[in-house]
Amino acid sequence: MNELAGLAAFFKQGGLVMYGILGIGVVAAAIALERFIVITGASLLNGRRLTNDVVNHLNRGDLVAARNVSRKSNAAAAQVVQAVLSVPDPDETRMQSAAEDAAALAMPPLTRRLAHLNVLANIATLVGLLGTISGLITAFAAVGAADPSQRSAFLAGGISMALNATAFGLMVAIPTLVMQGFLVGLVEGIAEQVEESGIRVTRALLGSAARGQVVPMPARPTPPGRP
Repeated sequence: MNELAGLAAFFKQGGLVMYGILGIGVVAAAIALERFIVITGASLLNGRRLTNDVVNHLNRGDLVAARNVSRKSNAAAAQVVQAVLSVPDPDETRMQSAAEDAAALAMPPLTRRLAHLNVLANIATLVGLLGTISGLITAFAAVGAADPSQRSAFLAGGISMALNATAFGLMVAIPTLVMQGFLVGLVEGIAEQVEESGIRVTRALLGSAARGQVVPMPARPTPPGRP
């Protein structure tokens, strides 16, 4: 109970800006939780293992099996692998272009709203600074207008408001920035897997074609109206 009473007093002494900082913290926590679920789920899907399986099939000249393996995976790298394997002819430029296009489509769902965390952390810090300035203004204004017997009380209240607002703003901003850094690190790891998959699968497919292995290419769709 003493801890709860202390927290309530801390929050009350910070003034109205504490409610703004609290709202920012709630929004940041919601975004961080949603991004954590999405990004950690994607990071648990092993893109390198998928790439190894696909490359092994391509080294044996079995494109059908390689495509089946890539279709069964939900990893971001699987989209790049499928794009490379869907190129009709083993042309390096076209496969690299297909890999880059697929990566450009696969990564945005993971990076979405991550930048908001940095913005919210900065806003929380600035709102805390606003509370600091407001508290100091209140303290000095009260000191100048109050009776000598009440000046110390008004000064203490204003300084308490200033320091509490600053502290609460930092209490929201620091964890938000830490979570953003953690999530960005996970996304960068997934991006590395995606890039590696495109390069390795392209080289494996070109090597298989250069060795003259029988690799069944995907059939071109038949235009409407033709048998």
